[in-house]
Amino acid sequence: VQLQASGGGLVQAGGSLRLSCTASERTLSTYVMGWFRQAPGKEREFVATISWAGTRREYADSVKGRFTISRDNAKNTVYLQMNKLKPEDSAVYYCAADRRVSGAILTSSWEYRNWGQGTLVTVSS
Repeated sequence: VQLQASGGGLVQAGGSLRLSCTASERTLSTYVMGWFRQAPGKEREFVATISWAGTRREYADSVKGRFTISRDNAKNTVYLQMNKLKPEDSAVYYCAADRRVSGAILTSSWEYRNWGQGTLVTVSS
């Protein structure tokens, strides 16, 4: 499945952005979805994941209470709503997908076989 991430940009600290990840060819309804990010000079890190039906979600501690992952399977799209952004949230954000059983969530990058191209988020202080 091909994934297209969008919605990144430049925002001031305390601001908000909403990232979107859309599948171009197949339905995402049977895929676990995740968001990861990678800042310059750092390893890619987990941000959030959501199960098929959106009944299970998990977040990195660094974004809990500020970021929300959601999905609209009818639109083949997953979202990452980012509020109260901090300069340390600046990174390239990647969406990822993998087919798993219902209810599964995945927090490790190596568990995902499908990746989008990334969208840059820059938070100024």
